[in-house]
Amino acid sequence: MTQLLKDKVLVVTGAGRGVGAEIAKLAALEGARVVVNDLGVSQAGEGGGLGPAEEVVQAIRAAGGQAIADGSDVSSFAGAQALIGAALEAFGDLDAVVNNAGILRDTIFHKMSEDEWNAVIKVNLTGCFNVARAAAPQFKERQKGVYVHMTSTSGLIGNFGQANYAAAKLGVAALSKSIALDMQKFGVRSNAIAPFAYTRMVSSIPDTPENAERHRINRLMSADKIAPFVCALCSDGAKDVSGQIFGVRRNEIYLFDQPRPIRAVHAGDDGWTAQSCVTRALPALRPSFFPLDRSSEVFTWEPV
Repeated sequence: MTQLLKDKVLVVTGAGRGVGAEIAKLAALEGARVVVNDLGVSQAGEGGGLGPAEEVVQAIRAAGGQAIADGSDVSSFAGAQALIGAALEAFGDLDAVVNNAGILRDTIFHKMSEDEWNAVIKVNLTGCFNVARAAAPQFKERQKGVYVHMTSTSGLIGNFGQANYAAAKLGVAALSKSIALDMQKFGVRSNAIAPFAYTRMVSSIPDTPENAERHRINRLMSADKIAPFVCALCSDGAKDVSGQIFGVRRNEIYLFDQPRPIRAVHAGDDGWTAQSCVTRALPALRPSFFPLDRSSEVFTWEPV
């Protein structure tokens, strides 16, 4: 093993299973000291405990690595502060935060409840902010630090029945860019990754006819494929990489574009009227409109 992260301290949220667990284990193999954070709840948010996080920690220690388990609730500001405090108490330093914790509450938009909306925003977006914010003073003081946040093509492109999740994950991409801009002067960098992997969370997507192909493709992609690129972004070898949005899909790595103007019209000194917008502006812009794509309609090829 290359020991690309030798002696670095990484906090990985949602690391008791799936993508987070694989990131934590590979980071430890690469020499990092890892805080494995997970609430240990069911997909429905029930139960809880350190069991899943402890299993990952035991696997790391059995392989010769260093790790501790943490059960702080990242959806609360105080919980995120406690998580970062646990990392500092255990290892005395902080080098990187991987914001991986997430939940799904998929429902078609016109049937979505307030609770389904709030729960997903609270964990996927507010939780991401909470942990990043808790780490920020430590990074500023040390003049170093890395954030890796998990976004999703559900937000970057679109998917059925995921208005809550899509809004949260597109917000994560914007949050990551804002952090990159605000923290650049302190030597801190921030990037987002849209991971493609078949995990417990993904398996909970309703098994409807329109999702059949989506499930078939997802089953081809294992969680361990995400970890190498995350570890690379946390390493000194990526010290010039910040403010980017990536995708990892089996053995493929993508760089996503970011919104920029692609077409413009102007009305001259007289300005626009509602009528001229209908008769002139919209027809001029229409050739560049985007279709109502879903993620699966953009990624149409088998993962390699």
